[in-house]
Amino acid sequence: MDIYQHFRKEEHGFIDQVLSWKEQVERTFIPKLTDFLDPREQQIIEMLIGTAQDDLKLSLFGGGNQNERKRAIIAPFYEEITQESYQLSLLQANYHEKFISLEHRDVMGAFLSLGIKRKKLGDIFVGDGKIQIVVAEEISTYVLTNLHSIKKANITFEEILLDHLIQMKNEWIESEKTISSLRLDAVLKEIYRISRKDSAEFIKKQFVKVNYKVVEEVNFQLQEGDLISLRGKGRSKLVKVNGQTKKNKWKITIAILN
Repeated sequence: MDIYQHFRKEEHGFIDQVLSWKEQVERTFIPKLTDFLDPREQQIIEMLIGTAQDDLKLSLFGGGNQNERKRAIIAPFYEEITQESYQLSLLQANYHEKFISLEHRDVMGAFLSLGIKRKKLGDIFVGDGKIQIVVAEEISTYVLTNLHSIKKANITFEEILLDHLIQMKNEWIESEKTISSLRLDAVLKEIYRISRKDSAEFIKKQFVKVNYKVVEEVNFQLQEGDLISLRGKGRSKLVKVNGQTKKNKWKITIAILN
C-alpha cells in the first residue's frame, strides 16, 4: 500500500525523513532523538511508527504535560527512556512589565535573529514579567552567551530545572458544524464567524496557517486533523469529518483553543 496517498504532497519530505530514522534505528539499534516537532509532525510520526511496531517504540516529550512542541525518540523496544533522554534545557529571564510589553513573537524573533533554527526551540512562555523557553540542550550555552536583549529590553537568561516549567493549559472546545464545502475559506467562515469575503481576504493577506504553514489558496481543501490559525483570532482544528447530508453539505467536528 502506498503510504503517501494518506498525506499531502508537501508532507512527503517529512515522511521520507521519518522512514529514514526508522530504518536507521532498526539497522543500528541506536535510539534516534529528533528536533522539536510541531503537532502535525507528531501526528505523522505516530501514524508511521505508532505502537504497532514490535521491535521499536516511540516516545514524545516537550518539557511538560501541556507542551505543544515536542522532541521524539525512536528506540529499540528494550531501551529505557528517561526525561534526560530528550536533552532539553529550560531557560528563564525576568523583565519589567511596567516599562515594556513583550509578546511571544518578540521572543521568537530575538532567538531566530541569533541564527537558531526554529526546530531547535520548544514552547515559549511570556507573561507576568517572566520569559521561559524550552530549547535543545545542544544550543543552550550559545543562547545564554549571546541573547541579552529583546525589543530594546536588557534580558539575562539562566538555566533552571524543568520542574519549574510554567504549565500552560490548552483547553479545546469542540462543536458540531455543517458547511458547504471543505474549502479553507468556507471552514474559516464557520469557525471564526466571519463573512466568506473576509475569510478570503485573510487568506490572501497570508494571515492564515494550516499545520503551521501559510496557505494562500482560498480553495485549499482541508482534511481531518488539520490545525488552523488565523492571525489575531486564535487557533482551531478540524477534528473530524462526519460525512455529508442529503443536500451534500459536510458535517464536521471542530475545536477552538480557549
